[in-house]
Amino acid sequence: MATVSKTPITIETSINVPVEKVWEFWTAPEHITQWTYASEDWHAPYADNDLRKEGKFKTTMAAKDNSFSFDFEGIYTNVKNYHLLEYVLADSRTVKIQFISIDKGTKVIETFDPEEVNPVEMQRGGWQAILDNFKKYAEVQLGQQ
Repeated sequence: MATVSKTPITIETSINVPVEKVWEFWTAPEHITQWTYASEDWHAPYADNDLRKEGKFKTTMAAKDNSFSFDFEGIYTNVKNYHLLEYVLADSRTVKIQFISIDKGTKVIETFDPEEVNPVEMQRGGWQAILDNFKKYAEVQLGQQ
């Protein structure tokens, strides 16, 4: 019997914000708690980020009604400021996030190993919703500065 290959999932967005600000909004805990959720009935009450190779990060994602929460956590394997983050999640899946400076802002490309519980399209949709929240947050923040 052949083993099932787990094809990594890739999502992306373009943000009308310079890469240095995108990096800050993506990596600073005070910003992480403002955008790391897939829908309005969730929030991120806690974030910690040791932004260096072998540094650990943790973001608590929770339903606003307190019915469920979980920690999204891992260890960085590669950090190239303003360009690249790679890490291994607590469940051993790998994630690669590229930050590419483009004409009118930044392209963010996330590639991650799928988990085995939820359908691939559900995972893609959830991660894309969080990335879309990040885009909205970053663009609003830049407009306020």
